[in-house]
Amino acid sequence: MQRKLHPLEGIVAVFALFFVLALTIGFAQAQEAKAQKAVYLRSSSALVLDADTGEIVIDKNADAVTPIASITKLMTAMVVLDRALDLDQRIVLSRDDIDSLKGTRSRLRPGNVLTRRELLLLALMASENRAAAALGRTYPGGIGPFVAAMNAKAAALDMKDSRFVDSTGLSPHNVSSARDLVNLVRAAHEYPLIREFSTRDRASVQVAERGRPLTFQNTNGLVRAHHWEVGLSKTGYISEAGRCLVMRVKLASKDLIVVLLDSWGKQSRIGDANRIKKWVEHHAAEGRSS
Repeated sequence: MQRKLHPLEGIVAVFALFFVLALTIGFAQAQEAKAQKAVYLRSSSALVLDADTGEIVIDKNADAVTPIASITKLMTAMVVLDRALDLDQRIVLSRDDIDSLKGTRSRLRPGNVLTRRELLLLALMASENRAAAALGRTYPGGIGPFVAAMNAKAAALDMKDSRFVDSTGLSPHNVSSARDLVNLVRAAHEYPLIREFSTRDRASVQVAERGRPLTFQNTNGLVRAHHWEVGLSKTGYISEAGRCLVMRVKLASKDLIVVLLDSWGKQSRIGDANRIKKWVEHHAAEGRSS
């Protein structure tokens, strides 16, 4: 005959169960906090690394492979510059440069004429998709050889999780990981023109013989913030990738590479960047006072 539990035994069992669940949840949260070095981030994947020492400062799902949207344009810029193409060559925008995948808008129109240098500037600073499309289209041999060069460059940079299929980043098949993108940012930072163009606040270009110049501004508002020292920047967004941001910045006298991927919410990547800044500076101050 099965013995009935005493009411007190049932209460003890319930409390024991809650205790085990609390320990399990607490352990999981502690592990996540440890992985993030105790800084809360809304980005699904993130990596912050000391550019000089290689020390990982913050790591959150850094090996997750995800679409990277317009972060792709850093690779586009490197491929253009590696080929030493004439930056002063005037290029006529084509209907082929219009985004038929996502339907993104642009103030650049087919028939507008810009130099390759101006296209590079707008692609990096304003994340202009038609500018990036024109850079790929006018590469020797066209977009096919251009994409092949992108993937060859990724392989040379040991970006094992990365694949590129276009020059704009509009396709969700442009993928990478935060760990790979540290290599991309490190390599891109070696190009003075990429550093200059990606951190320029705003610029105006004359796209037609008549009419006013068009003014564009940087898609990363942090380059205009006096309390940020940004040495390289690129934003990205498509629905499959969420909001992305990569930067090389100086924080607490350290050169850091910051990669934030798949952040949902219009300001969440900027919020994460500010949280990282506050956390790094706080711990640097603690280190000096101890």
